[in-house]
Amino acid sequence: MAEGTIHDALGIRFTEIGETGLFGTMPVAPATRQPFGLLHGGASVVLAESLGSMAAYLACDEGDVPMGVEVNANHLRAVREGTVTGTARPVHVGRTLHVWGVEIADETGRAVCVARLTVVVRAREAHST
Repeated sequence: MAEGTIHDALGIRFTEIGETGLFGTMPVAPATRQPFGLLHGGASVVLAESLGSMAAYLACDEGDVPMGVEVNANHLRAVREGTVTGTARPVHVGRTLHVWGVEIADETGRAVCVARLTVVVRAREAHST
């Protein structure tokens, strides 16, 4: 599903679906750095929204489509190189609304970013019109 998408362009990989959440990684590389050589906050938000949206999709009933409506993020630590790992965990999973918390950490496990994604869930037919 990620081929040819922003996930592909930024090197985002979904690595594990576990009992405690959905996990994924993203390299700190030229495509994800800002001009000062640090991980771009926007790239962290893309990772957070990607993990939360995919987790919502996996939690939806067949035929339903999750659509992100709000994301917020707090950037806690600068990262210059390596790989960051994100974990999306459910805060609330209802029939028409989900809220997902996403934590992003560096290779040593230090918190880099915390984010929250709100997703509405619609029937696929309603989304296509």
